[in-house]
Amino acid sequence: MDDLWAALGLVLVIEGAFYALFPQGMIDMMRRLPEISPRTLRVTGLIAITIGWLVVRLVRS
Repeated sequence: MDDLWAALGLVLVIEGAFYALFPQGMIDMMRRLPEISPRTLRVTGLIAITIGWLVVRLVRS
């Protein structure tokens, strides 16, 4: 369970860094988000899940 909390904390650190370092870029990205098709968002999310799962498997083996 400690690993889960550590992973969630790391996600917040990385995401927070993007907002802190590139605030205008994040605002621009949020404005363009409605223009992206739901299918593209879904596929991108599934790819991110797959890559994340593979990284965890490689680190844990």
